[in-house]
Amino acid sequence: MNAILLDAGAPETCHPITCGRPLSACPVANRPLREHQLGALSAAGLVLGAAAGGELAVYQRGDVWLSDEVLKRLGASKSAAAVRDANGSPLAWKGTSSTPPASASSLAPDERCLLIRYPWDLLRLNEWIVGALAADAIDGEVSPAATVEGRLVLGKGSRLLPGVFIEGNVVIGANCKIGPNCYIRGNTSIGDDCHVGQAVEVKNSIVMRGASLGHLSYCGDSVIGEGVNFGAGTITSNFRHDGEQHRSMVGGKLVDTGRRKFGAVIGDRVHTGIHTSIYPGRKIWPGLTTRPGDIVQRDILR
Repeated sequence: MNAILLDAGAPETCHPITCGRPLSACPVANRPLREHQLGALSAAGLVLGAAAGGELAVYQRGDVWLSDEVLKRLGASKSAAAVRDANGSPLAWKGTSSTPPASASSLAPDERCLLIRYPWDLLRLNEWIVGALAADAIDGEVSPAATVEGRLVLGKGSRLLPGVFIEGNVVIGANCKIGPNCYIRGNTSIGDDCHVGQAVEVKNSIVMRGASLGHLSYCGDSVIGEGVNFGAGTITSNFRHDGEQHRSMVGGKLVDTGRRKFGAVIGDRVHTGIHTSIYPGRKIWPGLTTRPGDIVQRDILR
């Protein structure tokens, strides 16, 4: 059965992460989202390619993640069918064009299906994929004085220095310097050419290529863009005092993230001043900076 993965573009609801890249290129577990989606389609027995005129094929939106079970059920359908979310919006369908068929049987999504509308949805998918690692893949150097408790993917040319403690599943790209004396918690992915240094804690985050979290910082439940530099003592807060779910501003409206733990969303090439403190759910747009001692209470768009 042929499958077509549609283009999601660069939705504004995923800004600032999609300010400079399409959603399909956003990294999840250190690989572009599209690569994971294509892998899931293949694992479900579907073949990427255009269908002949009038033939049924599986169409999946580019901003959707579908579980293996749901993809298999959709592929096995003998007639037009659609997977719809709770609001009735089609996520994927079996039909003869990129337009959902007007009349089609409905297939219910399961708990591993996800509409990726916001940056925290990428974080959720990263948790699923990194959390499912079943084996180590270590091509870099691990110091005898480092401790790894969990599954580790470590890219070529990367080094874990003395005093590094990894707890849970973690993916680290190539040519990274991790440590000394830092704490990396699952389910974190760190891109190529990154530096995580002395007395830094990173927890359940996506850290993109070329980022530097040099020293004395905390990054929790956050999405950090390419080339970001944390000044010493930069802290992302990720928990409300009242324990309620976090909300984040999108298009001038507060949106419930559905998360009790959620940090910051930092665009590409942001530099923070030393001792910057960032409220939960706040965003900083690409190329911007904070001053030493700044407290980020609202999104910084310019």
